[in-house]
Amino acid sequence: MNKKKLIAGNWKMNGSLAANQALLKGILSGLKDPACAIAVCVPAPYLAQCQALLATSPVELGAQDVSQHELGAYTGEVSVAMLKDFGVRYAIVGHSERRQYHGETDAVVAAKAQRALANGITPIVCVGETLAEREAGKTEEVVKRQLAAVIHLNGHCISEVVVAYEPVWAIGTGKTATPEQAQEVHAVLRAQLKAATAQADRIQLLYGGSMNAANAAQLLAQPDIDGGLIGGASLKSADFLTIISAAA
Repeated sequence: MNKKKLIAGNWKMNGSLAANQALLKGILSGLKDPACAIAVCVPAPYLAQCQALLATSPVELGAQDVSQHELGAYTGEVSVAMLKDFGVRYAIVGHSERRQYHGETDAVVAAKAQRALANGITPIVCVGETLAEREAGKTEEVVKRQLAAVIHLNGHCISEVVVAYEPVWAIGTGKTATPEQAQEVHAVLRAQLKAATAQADRIQLLYGGSMNAANAAQLLAQPDIDGGLIGGASLKSADFLTIISAAA
């Protein structure tokens, strides 16, 4: 099946009105009929600005999180209906930083994915192991447990998600899994998805551990790597464009 690759930028807690405008202007001016799908996942306060800047472009808007709750007394939370108001197409759920700093459990991540799916937003479900877990030989066990929670709660709808493998030890550290290491885990995830749905081949599996302009082509050449969830390199228009070009 010939599915498009997806390159999604995760800006994390970076940006300003001026910086966002300059970055998106740089990206959009350099896009020449892209062969892949593209998204930028921006901080919630900038959704309106970025929606306007991306209005006529091929770049989709994404959020970095979404509440598992529909509405109500959840101070500081952002509901899926609010994201829909701004034309958001993707929402990252279960990023390792949310799991680590905000105590998000597999069950919470699964509930967030379910809330997004039920409202027409594609969750980018993040899974990944820490360095200690990798060194203990638990990589496969950890990522399968994390993904299993989402599959269990979402059933047949699982074919509508995007999955991002992010080895925690390779996020923001400059370390990257080798293409072979990344492919090995992606193959495990693909097999797990195939056991859950006949539509597994349509699910985009992204790699998200320090993919950059220098290593993107090698990573994206792997058979089960369908794109990237890009951190630091998504804040530099030239680097982001290079990764997009590699995803043709």
